[in-house]
Formats: sequence, C-alpha cells, structure tokens
Amino acid sequence: MTLKEKLFGAMVGSRVGHAIIAANRDFNAPPSNERQLNYDYSFTDRSTGSDKLCIILAGYKPELWDVVFGRIAAFIPADVDVCIMTSGLVNERLQQIAEEHSWSYLSTADNHLCLVQNYAIECHPQAQWIYKLDEDMFVTDGFFEKMLETYEHVHEDTIYEPAFVAPLINVNCYGHLRLLEKCGLTEDFRATGLTNMKLTDGLHHSVEVLQDPRVARYLWGESQPVLADIDALTSRFSEEPLSFSICPTRFSIGAILFTREAWEDFGHFPLTFVGGPYGLGDDEEHICHYATFTGRVMVVNENVVVGHLGYGGAQTAEMVKYFAEHKAQFELPATH
Repeated sequence: MTLKEKLFGAMVGSRVGHAIIAANRDFNAPPSNERQLNYDYSFTDRSTGSDKLCIILAGYKPELWDVVFGRIAAFIPADVDVCIMTSGLVNERLQQIAEEHSWSYLSTADNHLCLVQNYAIECHPQAQWIYKLDEDMFVTDGFFEKMLETYEHVHEDTIYEPAFVAPLINVNCYGHLRLLEKCGLTEDFRATGLTNMKLTDGLHHSVEVLQDPRVARYLWGESQPVLADIDALTSRFSEEPLSFSICPTRFSIGAILFTREAWEDFGHFPLTFVGGPYGLGDDEEHICHYATFTGRVMVVNENVVVGHLGYGGAQTAEMVKYFAEHKAQFELPATH
C-alpha cells in the first residue's frame, strides 16, 4: 500500500478527514446551473376533493386549446378533478376555460415545469391518482378509465410493479413503432427512409422522431388514412382484450397516470435546471430514472390511442400549420 493510499484510508476513517474529502469534492464539482426560484403562485380552487386528479400543463399553444380541452371535457369522468396549470404566466383564456368547466386553475410566478406540477399535486391533498397531460395531447374515449384499469391490473395481477401508465401515443419514440405494428404499416413506414426504425429516447439516436415534421405528418395519416382517425383506432383497439407492453427506455410523459404514493416516493419532481432554464424535461428524466432504478416499469396500454401533435422546434411549428389545415381531423367525433 502506498503512502497516499494509507493517508486516504486514515482520512476516510476520521470525521475531520471525511469532511475534508467532501469539501474537496464540492470544490472541484462542475458549477451548478441552478438559479433562485420565485415560489409565488396563485390557485383558484374548484376541486371536489376527489381521489383522482388530472393536471394539464398549458400556456403556449393556444391554437390547439378549443379542440384539446373540448376532448378532455367530453371524455373525463365526473369523479376526476381537473387543474389547468400555467408555468410562469397567467392566461385569461385558460382561466376562462377552467371556469366554464368548473376546473381549478394554477399559475406560478416563475417558469419551472416541475414546480408548477408539484404545487398542483400539493393543492389537491386528497388526490391519490394523478393524470398528467400536456396541451398538445388529444385524448380519446376511454382514456381515463383504461389508464386506471391498466394500472390496477398490472399492479395486482402481473409480475410488474408500475411506475406509471401511458396510452399508445402516435408521435412518440416508443409508441410510434407499436402503433405501426398494430396497423400493419411497419414496412410501409420503413420504406419512407425517414428513421432507422429503432426504439429511442429521442436524444441519443434516431432523433428524427422528435425533429422531423415528415415523421409526425405520416403518423397523423398524411399518406395512410387509417392513422388519421385516432378515435376509430381507439374504438377498434378497445374491442381487444386488455393489452399492454413495457417501454424499455426513457418515455415521453405527455400523457401518463401515476400515483401520489409514487410522487412521494420519488421525492416530488426536482427543482433542477438540467434541461435548461425552465427545467424542461427534468420531470420526465426524474420519473423515468425512478422507474429504472427502483424496479418499476413504464407501462403502455395498447387499447387506447392518444394523439400527440409533435415535439418542439421545427416539428411543432410545422405541425401547428398541419393542424390548422386539417382541423376537422383533430376535432371530436360528431357523436360527442
């Protein structure tokens, strides 16, 4: 054993030495990109005290709101409280939508996506089941019921313990390949050459799923009409026995169901700035890390299809135009 090794062993074994090592580690650590948060918030409470809560993160895609919130209002069960959240802003139109539907409204002074979600959950202390939606998610009939049914089934009747449950989402790094397979379109999509047909987290490889508007347009049925009608797909898949699969990689959490117990267990969503100044993606990274490193699984129900307009940047910009040009495709079926 060298003299250096002997000295290190002695330091680790003493309280003073341990403190010196910790101080040295902190001194040499890379600088933090965290900043001071403003914790002020405003909450208009119209909750009923239900044990089920749907929190909706919104504020930046007003073109979609009539359709997105119209679908939520049409399909949400009466026993689910709803809270629209805006991070770092107050939006009068969203306040009005919340009031019209007797939903709660929460806004934070600072724009941090984890902070506003934590507050929404804290402001509903009776909620044990938490649905989280983004403002560009187009839900379909049975979404809320099927997510809960799937969670309870996986928890009670299978070898898995769920971290969260999600639906089959079209523009999604995992869901797009499963949807193509169920529709018999895997080879048709492969022939486009748009992606390498690999499951991905969208960050380290196969990034076209997140970045290329052509991928999103295909998955919304531009060339294959069967993909254009998410309501018909849900109706068709709902006739099948309860079906789910396990996502093996980071999952995009635009539409998920998790429990309050899980939220407490993973220490709430982190007030970090890994993804940028607004904590973008930090909630997703945190809950997926929780799943992977605590023996829980990310469950994807395959009886319900939910439409995702698209990811950020050029894809979203182009898909907002696509939405405007094909709005009837996204609207509620005439039967609702």
